[in-house]
Amino acid sequence: MWLWIVSNIAGSLLGAATTAWFQDTKAGKWCFDKYLGIAYWANEKYGIDILNKEEISWTKKYPGVNSKIIKLENRILELEIKQKQKEKEDA
Repeated sequence: MWLWIVSNIAGSLLGAATTAWFQDTKAGKWCFDKYLGIAYWANEKYGIDILNKEEISWTKKYPGVNSKIIKLENRILELEIKQKQKEKEDA
């Protein structure tokens, strides 16, 4: 039992260290770029959303904060549009 627990902990630590080292290499960057390419392709073609699971869970967990952020983003966009229109009128 103890051997199983210790081997799992050691394996997870070794895996985390290898991942941290690998992501900084050229091969790691290439693999990550390929993964992103496949994820975006799957999202566009089949609607499979691999990358936004954390964002989806966050928005479901805090819907009030999410709606407030959306309202504020929309308000910022409206103010930017008004500012651009005003700058065009002044010019």
